[in-house]
Amino acid sequence: MDKLFSELDRQTEAVVELQTKLTAIPALGPRNGGTGEKAKADFLLTHLQAIGIGDILEFNAPDPDVPCGYRPNIAALIPGKNTGKTLWVISHMDIVPPGDLGLWNSDPYEVQRNGDILIGRGVEDNQQGMVSSLLTARALLDLKITPELNYGLILVSDEETGSGFGLDYIVREHESLFRKDDLFLVPDSGEPRSEMVEVAEKSMFWLKVTVIGKQCHASTPDQGINTMFPSAEFILRIKELEDLYPAEDALFDPPRSTFQPTMREANVANVNTIPGRDVFYVDCRVMPQYELGEVLEAIKAIGAEVASKYGVAVECEPVMLEQAAPVTPADSEIAVRTMASVRKIYNNNPRTVGVGGGTVAAFLRRKGYNAVVWSTLNHNAHQPNEWASIKSTIGDAKVIADMLMTK
Repeated sequence: MDKLFSELDRQTEAVVELQTKLTAIPALGPRNGGTGEKAKADFLLTHLQAIGIGDILEFNAPDPDVPCGYRPNIAALIPGKNTGKTLWVISHMDIVPPGDLGLWNSDPYEVQRNGDILIGRGVEDNQQGMVSSLLTARALLDLKITPELNYGLILVSDEETGSGFGLDYIVREHESLFRKDDLFLVPDSGEPRSEMVEVAEKSMFWLKVTVIGKQCHASTPDQGINTMFPSAEFILRIKELEDLYPAEDALFDPPRSTFQPTMREANVANVNTIPGRDVFYVDCRVMPQYELGEVLEAIKAIGAEVASKYGVAVECEPVMLEQAAPVTPADSEIAVRTMASVRKIYNNNPRTVGVGGGTVAAFLRRKGYNAVVWSTLNHNAHQPNEWASIKSTIGDAKVIADMLMTK
């Protein structure tokens, strides 16, 4: 292990070089205004071959919305002593657009270095985790070290827009790649102290609420039905849902279900018109033990009461709905291995946590695989001047190496 760790400690310039080359290839999916991940996948295939990995598989998800006709996914394997079990490290190739270029201090696709910090779109989300996994692979091969477990790297497309052409596609169409005893690590969420090992998610759904009344001139309100009053009452009553679904679990922060009114669509364009249609949205993060269908019916019941009181029509339409996947147990092998190696490398106190919902680990958990989401991150994803730490990239590579080398 000392030899392996020493080799990783010498990889600062390799991190800079890889991040620079990856950032220069903007892998944007078509829903984000791009042409897909093919160019980045081609670079990574060449890199994997160059470092000596011979067992590489490609899983191309058909997509007519990109020029090449598919979204690439890559799986690479380094054999271990125990050939019956693989530690898979899963990272995603796609990024989000840079947003307002005026908020960036440099070209988003040209990496800038400031000491330990690398700045550029994608350097944290998810290239830091990807580079960590690649560093570990190269160190094992260069030193001719055979890990205790098989080491598998999976590089997927489409994580930023739902994973339908990425990990979801692999799990649906190519599940034979995996064994039930395999271990899965997703280095795509975390915090600076490296202590958050995510094992569970809340259920979640986004609800569109439409209130329909009658538009009229504001000087003659009796001729119409102002939808803002019933909308306001409905929004205030959303808070009742926290009492209807009161379960708490300290694994999550906050430890309860949350129901928050968020976006509101424009109704009328002038001050002296009473709106006859009002549309707002509710973000719902629900504790896993509750069925979302039941929660949705409770919201509709509130809507029906509001509709009856004000003489309006109320429509409740989920625009996204995802029931929570099964929890990865805290005493599962992947959780125990991850926390032991994190504790060893970072000398800290890692803990299992749950999040508000929406990690790619859910696709694996629904199929019965235990997966954790962990890395050492500073929460710059999707922000202007996104940055990543070289030190953390190497530290996380050591964690992966330690997990592989532990019997």
